[in-house]
Amino acid sequence: MSQPLRFVYKVVDDCIIETDVYLPVVPSKAPTSCPVVLMIHGGAFILGHSKMVSMDQISDCVERGWIVLALEHRLCPQVDVLNGPMQDVRDALKWVQMGGLDSELAKDPKTFLFKADTDRIVAFGTSAGGHLALALGFDVDKPVLAILDFYGPKHFADPFWTSDIPEVKSILPTDLTPEFLNQVMDEKPVATQGGVSLEGQTSKGPNFQDPRQAYAFSHIANGTLMKAIFPSEDWKKIDPYENISSDLPPTFVVHGDADHMVPIRLSREYVKILREKGVKCDIIEVPGEPHTFVGRMKKGSETWYLQRKGFDWLQTIIESM
Repeated sequence: MSQPLRFVYKVVDDCIIETDVYLPVVPSKAPTSCPVVLMIHGGAFILGHSKMVSMDQISDCVERGWIVLALEHRLCPQVDVLNGPMQDVRDALKWVQMGGLDSELAKDPKTFLFKADTDRIVAFGTSAGGHLALALGFDVDKPVLAILDFYGPKHFADPFWTSDIPEVKSILPTDLTPEFLNQVMDEKPVATQGGVSLEGQTSKGPNFQDPRQAYAFSHIANGTLMKAIFPSEDWKKIDPYENISSDLPPTFVVHGDADHMVPIRLSREYVKILREKGVKCDIIEVPGEPHTFVGRMKKGSETWYLQRKGFDWLQTIIESM
């Protein structure tokens, strides 16, 4: 797989927001219209960037003939989740739909034959990125064709979101002060890349000398994450669970049954209501896998083949158009 292209899809004040673009190998010399995957990284809406994704999953998509956009977005808490990450990925969708990607590809003789099939745009994300993928199905002018959600947070009125997470709390240093944590608010411009991957691609743990990482893990541990990134708690504006309707795009959920960071019961309940509303949907429960297993899974493993069913499902939706 070749190195990705890098394009700007949005500018907000002094914040430049970019995406990596991975192109399939298409032998034809005629202009080729390709399905597009909007791929969104995880990181509790506070951490992560476009390289903190599974290259094996990207390769799988590219080999199917799809263009993959690994999106950056503004990170909380300097912006809240609605006006930052959610708005950015929605603007990325509109950028592709309105010809922004095609315009960039047309500038280079090596890529000008590639075009985005704007009727076949799908969204995929892990953890917080799974939530952002789901957000491309509601409150947008033209939703994505289908959504693949890997263990995305949802149902924010559930008591879980105000509960401690002992597994994370046990690794927190005891000397983190509010003054130190709140240094994250002083970053300029608003960050689009930050901290450690929560997808486990590295054996190194969080760096608690970095205010951004310390801020994220402290709020996750203490059950205050959602309050920190969406202080109004007007969940209807951001929660996929509270926006379930019969008009949603087909949706597939992949979730590990040993997930302590986003309980699998939240995804089970979400899919149950989708079915009741008549939305085309399915769920794969991956045995023994915790949160953020995608970054650690080995290609060819049982987990690899189970999660790949989500991409096979996406392909059936794409090819049905």
